[in-house]
Amino acid sequence: MAEGENIYVRGFGSFINKKRAKKIARNISKNTAIVIDEHYVPAFKPSKTFIDKIKNSKKVKELAPQD
Repeated sequence: MAEGENIYVRGFGSFINKKRAKKIARNISKNTAIVIDEHYVPAFKPSKTFIDKIKNSKKVKELAPQD
């Protein structure tokens, strides 16, 4: 991903780089404008197989805390 390539794991999902556009933000403590340059952020997109397995899996009951 560091080289800009996406990674696909069969039956699990894809790790992709999403491009974020340049924007202007505010530094609220100094009340000044800050320019955030165009950049990439990592993202995960689960595969249909993975989503189906999660939806069809059994729910696990949460254990009560022991004192």
